Amino acid sequence: MSDPVSDPRVYFAAERTMLAWLRTGIAIMAFGFVVARFGVFLRLVQGRDAAHGISSYLGTVLVALGVLATAAGAVQYRGFCRTLPPAERPTTARTGFALGLCWALVLFGLVLGIVLVA
Repeated sequence: MSDPVSDPRVYFAAERTMLAWLRTGIAIMAFGFVVARFGVFLRLVQGRDAAHGISSYLGTVLVALGVLATAAGAVQYRGFCRTLPPAERPTTARTGFALGLCWALVLFGLVLGIVLVA
């Protein structure tokens, strides 16, 4: 019996899934930032002190959820790529860039969460 023909669609499906997690994480982090800053804007418009309100904490929680979504997608993708035999991976496939981007956004999200609370 011969070896099965490699199907690069399996790898590309995993990559698309990871990118969907990345987009979801970015969207949740952006929404968290908007929630946090909109609360500050409303307090300034109403003439109140711009101290932290509940919106800052809700925004920070949303940013943290976005960080978790991005990190989960990166971990899942890396784990799946490790299980693929070399024949199933396209010869031009490099996971380093996509994973580096994910981890850079995780780091950015952590810094953003710290800035929103401080």
